[in-house]
Amino acid sequence: MKHLTYCALTVCVVAFAAVAADDEGWVKLFNGKDLEGWEQKGGVAKYKVEDGAIVGTSVPNTQNSFLCTKGAYGDFVLEFEFKGHPALNSGVQVRSNSLFKYKKGRVHGYQCELEDEAQARDWSCGIYDEGRRGWLFPKKGDEEFGKEFSEQGKRLWKDGEWNAVRIEAKGNRIKTYLNGELRADLEDDMTPSGFIGLQVHGVGDKKEPLSVRWRNIRIKELK
Repeated sequence: MKHLTYCALTVCVVAFAAVAADDEGWVKLFNGKDLEGWEQKGGVAKYKVEDGAIVGTSVPNTQNSFLCTKGAYGDFVLEFEFKGHPALNSGVQVRSNSLFKYKKGRVHGYQCELEDEAQARDWSCGIYDEGRRGWLFPKKGDEEFGKEFSEQGKRLWKDGEWNAVRIEAKGNRIKTYLNGELRADLEDDMTPSGFIGLQVHGVGDKKEPLSVRWRNIRIKELK
């Protein structure tokens, strides 16, 4: 009996240690209560906290809006959950900047695209260079791969539900994952670090408010 008790206790200790090791280094970027640690750049879309999620809502006649971390990040793993809207394009900026010397502060940098399955194309978790070069993955003009990428996106995307996204940035390589499956694998060295930003895309003069949501946002910096 003593031997069995000791074994059971050992298993519990090992299991606890594994969980602790798995969580080591993760930092919550969103506390689930308010927007502490974040600041808005670009347009004037509305951001608020509701039911433990950040909700971004469109406003007519404004440019793309971004809720950005106050800190900058270089090499990291970022994880979050996202719920989209079929009529509102969105994304998450990584290694991005807003500098007056560049287009008077326009937000620019790598964006993990997030677009709803209801669109004809689904390039969610593709990589777009916001405010600079446009599409990096899939590449411009590669129609065949773009179709394959879209079909994978339609298969993975959970329409109207929470979708799990993972972004890995290390050195000159950025990878994205959608619901556990690899989507983009990009090699590019233009920007080594910058803030993380939650995008609400401009909607022109459309007056109907459209909303997207993020939750469980956490980051692990890589040394």
